[in-house]
Amino acid sequence: MPAPVLYQIVRLLRWDKPTGRLILLVPALWSLVLASGGCPPWDLLVVVVLGAVATSAAGCVVNDLWDHRLDAQVQRTAQRPLAQGQMPLWLAGAVAVVGFACAYGLAQYLNPLGFTLAVLAVPVMVLYPSAKRWCPVPQAVLATAWGFAVLIPWAAVTGTVTGVTWLLWGAVWCWTLGFDTIYALPDREDDARLGIYSSARFFGRHTPLAVGILLAITLILLTGVGMATGLGGFYYLMVAVTAAVWGKQVWQLRQRQPLSVYSRMFREQVITGFLLLLGMVIPPIG
Repeated sequence: MPAPVLYQIVRLLRWDKPTGRLILLVPALWSLVLASGGCPPWDLLVVVVLGAVATSAAGCVVNDLWDHRLDAQVQRTAQRPLAQGQMPLWLAGAVAVVGFACAYGLAQYLNPLGFTLAVLAVPVMVLYPSAKRWCPVPQAVLATAWGFAVLIPWAAVTGTVTGVTWLLWGAVWCWTLGFDTIYALPDREDDARLGIYSSARFFGRHTPLAVGILLAITLILLTGVGMATGLGGFYYLMVAVTAAVWGKQVWQLRQRQPLSVYSRMFREQVITGFLLLLGMVIPPIG
């Protein structure tokens, strides 16, 4: 296969921009670590990581298949391969099928509940890109899809879901809605022109307040998760660091920012996610 085609596939899968892949991996690792008491089985860790990569890749392709005509009219997405017409739709569809097939193969390793949840996640993933056409807050649908990254690993470890699982799910749901609202801000004018929905449009001038509330609820729920699972003081230090970073972001959202600032905020969300993961991994002292 010619190198340019391979390069376009890499871009289609967003493997040249790993931030979006990592931010899906974070809640899956949170769930896996907490469900296993800080010591996840290595084989299951590999399955969860590869599964997150495969489903994220397939999700990106499905998103672009839904939106390639819209993407061509939005500044941030106009350079994507399908928006530029640099790849035939059939090839993108084939790449998506391969991604889902890999995810399906990995899901075979899970227990029955984990496998069932993995299957249930697929229609939410496939339908999410359409949500901007019919749902005033499409990021809520994305947050629901993201929540499966909590449910699947937890079920894979324990064979069940508990109250703590749903507490973590709620934290991830609010976090996803918050950070993806930030991510949607650069597109707000293009979305309005095209007549499509986003949480950034829905919240309007109240976006900083809405994001602040969502991130505050996330921190409260994550604190509850820490208390319920007996995490140590280092975890709460990481929660405090995260609160400081997110507080700074909410303050900055009160002023109009250049596009690079919103991208930096998105990357900072990944960093704080891994800091929280570190707090979950390090055992309490004593």
